[in-house]
Amino acid sequence: MKERWWTAPAESESGATILVTGRDNMEEVIAKGKYNYRVTVSWDYNRLPNGMPEDGDARQMEAATDAFLSEFKKDKVAYLTGIYTGDGRREWIFYTSNLNIFGKVFNRALEDLDTMPLKLEAESDPEWEEYKEMKEISYIPEDESEKF
Repeated sequence: MKERWWTAPAESESGATILVTGRDNMEEVIAKGKYNYRVTVSWDYNRLPNGMPEDGDARQMEAATDAFLSEFKKDKVAYLTGIYTGDGRREWIFYTSNLNIFGKVFNRALEDLDTMPLKLEAESDPEWEEYKEMKEISYIPEDESEKF
């Protein structure tokens, strides 16, 4: 499965700009029908006037994103499918087949990083409704230069 991401601006409920980063090419994973739980990891941060995080928080968020991608690539218990940043909040969206194992891999991913004020919420989403909605409002198709 080719890993491809897109980033596009969207608007929050309050009218603020949110950067939506989505993972493409998830059709095979969705078709397996085993990644039925959605986990939302959120971080409410001190926002700059444009709604984005301060540099220190942004660096820590990127380190967390890199750690998630690396750790979950090794252990396919979950896929990071979306990242929302703006209006004072960062959210990482995962789909997982097992919440208990997800927690273990998640903690392993973060063990070498500084403590972050993260909140986790999990719910059943076997139809991948959140992912499909995110893709519908923000998707940017692959262009010719990306295909090689």
